[in-house]
Amino acid sequence: MSLQHETEDALASRLVEVRRSLHREPELSNEEFRTTEKLRGWLNEAGIRVLDLPLKTGLIAEVGQGNGSIVAIRCDIDALPIEEQTGLPYASAIPGKMHACGHDFHSAVILGAALLLKKREHELPGKVRILFQPAEETGHGAEEVLASGGLDGVQAIFGLHNSPELPTGTFGTRTGALTAGVDRFEITVKGVGAHAAYPENGVDTIVTAAQIITMLQTVVSRLNSTQEPVVLSVTRINGGFTWNVLPEKVELEGTVRTYNEAIRRSIPAQMTRIIEGIAAAAGAEAKLHWYPGPPATVNHGEWADFTKAAAARAGYEVHDIPPQMGGEDFAYYLQQIPGAFVNIGTGPNHALHHPQFDVDETALLPAAKYFAALAEQALAKLKPQA
Repeated sequence: MSLQHETEDALASRLVEVRRSLHREPELSNEEFRTTEKLRGWLNEAGIRVLDLPLKTGLIAEVGQGNGSIVAIRCDIDALPIEEQTGLPYASAIPGKMHACGHDFHSAVILGAALLLKKREHELPGKVRILFQPAEETGHGAEEVLASGGLDGVQAIFGLHNSPELPTGTFGTRTGALTAGVDRFEITVKGVGAHAAYPENGVDTIVTAAQIITMLQTVVSRLNSTQEPVVLSVTRINGGFTWNVLPEKVELEGTVRTYNEAIRRSIPAQMTRIIEGIAAAAGAEAKLHWYPGPPATVNHGEWADFTKAAAARAGYEVHDIPPQMGGEDFAYYLQQIPGAFVNIGTGPNHALHHPQFDVDETALLPAAKYFAALAEQALAKLKPQA
């Protein structure tokens, strides 16, 4: 059956097959070669043109004609280093790798939208760029896409994430910050090793590190406004190698999350004062290593409202959801291109990044139809009036 005459039931089945094919062969960030190959094949089969861009993995396709407006719809394609425990017949065939965040679902949805848009290509008042983005889990894949030039000329952009917290058939987004800025830090504490029975002969890095961990919480509770949410979590401690020796060095690692960009920029200096001050008081040395990730994903109000109105027309139960402390590199696109990021309900289920995570596949076709309609309606909104 040709794409033009494919029934909705046939398309729904095809999207389930696509999602399961991707689920069986998950690939980590910047390693999505087979995934890219599969997507390219499905797009070529449908006669959808793929842009020639300097991307190692991932791709951008385009549907539409002429020199009118351009909008983009985006999904992410990478998996996680997690051992799957679902027991599904299409579970990951690759040990230690799993689509535990639903990027296989996202990819099938946006592929479905591309197929639906292709059916109406000659009726579109512009072009739709269909972005299959690599390396979202690193927090930097979007930067590579922007650098490729693949989104040049795009006037509005939309992306999605599945939500196990939202029931199937529901939709959520909001104006303003939807996800937090995500930064990683490492702290090295250096002292003088000594026998545990004679601590006076050394500089105790364990005690110093413990004081640093405790005092870092004042960044949240005392150094920033209680009206501005900030999360600072120390998630790894590495120090010592036996029970009766004080180690020379301790390493700490963690993350900071906030929605406010000004606060985000101020936090490394606040942490440095605490870390270096406590270390100096103990006679130790300590240094902060800061690794910035994506900023907060800040939806543009006009387009957030537009996505909600389109969702209501598509039959979704629409929710204005609270901001989330998780991160999303779609934020980089919204810094340069107006648009909105939305959540599609696929639950209830295990949380994202859980080894038993799964999605409700009945949500695939409605989401594909929604994104095709959203792109077309955005083009109509952007079309210059005669």
